[in-house]
Amino acid sequence: MNQLTLVLPCALPTAELAADLLKVLQAPALAALLSRTSSSNVETFDTANRLLPHEAWLAHALGLAPAPNGEAAQAAFAVQAMRGYGLEPAPGARYFLLHPAHLAIARSHVSLEDLRQLNLSEADGRTLFETARPYFDEIGQPLSYGDAGTWFMRADAWSDLQCASPDGATTQDLSVWMPEGEHARAARRLQNEVQMLWHEHPVNAAREERGLKAINSFWIWGASVATVEPARCAASLQTKDAPGWLAALAEPEQRNASLNSVLATKADAIVVLGGLIESAQAQEWGMWLQQLQALETHWFAPLLAALKDGRLGQLRLVLSHRDAWLECTTSRNAQRKFWRAPTLNKLKAS
Repeated sequence: MNQLTLVLPCALPTAELAADLLKVLQAPALAALLSRTSSSNVETFDTANRLLPHEAWLAHALGLAPAPNGEAAQAAFAVQAMRGYGLEPAPGARYFLLHPAHLAIARSHVSLEDLRQLNLSEADGRTLFETARPYFDEIGQPLSYGDAGTWFMRADAWSDLQCASPDGATTQDLSVWMPEGEHARAARRLQNEVQMLWHEHPVNAAREERGLKAINSFWIWGASVATVEPARCAASLQTKDAPGWLAALAEPEQRNASLNSVLATKADAIVVLGGLIESAQAQEWGMWLQQLQALETHWFAPLLAALKDGRLGQLRLVLSHRDAWLECTTSRNAQRKFWRAPTLNKLKAS
C-alpha cells in the first residue's frame, strides 16, 4: 500500500511521568519510526474545544469538520455513525450521539464514569432504551438504537448546544464539561427526566446486585446535520479496540483491524488503535506500558519491516494526549538516515 496513517490516542504520556515511563519502555522499532522521519510536528490543542485531540484530528481527516484545531474543531460524528449502524438519517435533520452513562457524585464534584467500564449488555441496553423512548417521542426528539451503549437523538432545534465528548469529560469535574448554550437547560431537564425513569429500574437493581454501577444518566455529544450524500474520505478507515460509535465509522469488515488486513489494503488507510485510552484515563500506567509494549511487537516492528522492504510506501503516526498531538511521517528513504540515533524522546517533548 502507498500510505498508512496510524492514529494512537493517549500514546503520549503525561509530561510529569514521561521520563520515568520511557526509561522502562523497550520499543526500538517505535524509536526508529519517530526518529528517522521526513516530517515531524507537535500541535498543541485547546481542551476548550470540549473534545480530545485525536477526535478533532479524525473528524477533520474524515471530512466531517473544516479544521482539526481552533474554533473550527468539531466532533460531528453522529450522522456518519448512524449510517454505520444501518440507520437512515432524515436529510436536513440534526442528530446527537447519546450514551447511557453513570454519573458519580463525589463530595466536591460530579464525574462521568468511563463508558468502557460500564459493561452494559445488549439486553439491558435495549430495555433501558425502550423505557426512555416514549418520553423522547413525546417531546419530539425521537431516539434511534445503535447498540447497547450507542443511541442517537434527533433534536433539530438544538443547533446552539455545545457538548463535550465522553472521553474528554471522563475523569474531569463536570461543572465545566456539561452542555452549554441556549438549550442547555432543556438538555439538563431531559437528563433529569431520564434519571427518574431509570431510578430503581429493575435493570439497575440487577446490575447493582452484580456489583456493577447503575445506569443513572446519559451523555450527549457529536451533533451533526444529515446531508443527502455522506462525507467522503480518500483513505479507508479501519479500527481496533474502538468504542461502538467510532467503529461504526468504518466498514463492518474493517472494525477489527489486523496488520495483515491493513497491509493488504490497496487504498491509503487510516487505522485507529484505541486500546490505550482506558488505561491512560484511569492512570493505570503499568497497564499502559504493557499495551504499548504489545503494540511494539504486533504493529511497530512489523510496520518498520514493511517500510524497509517496500510493502509500505509511507507511514504517518499520529500520537496524542489531552493537550497535544504529535504527527510524524517516515518512509523507506527516511529510515536510511542512519546518522539519526533511534530515540523515544519525541514522546516526552510534547
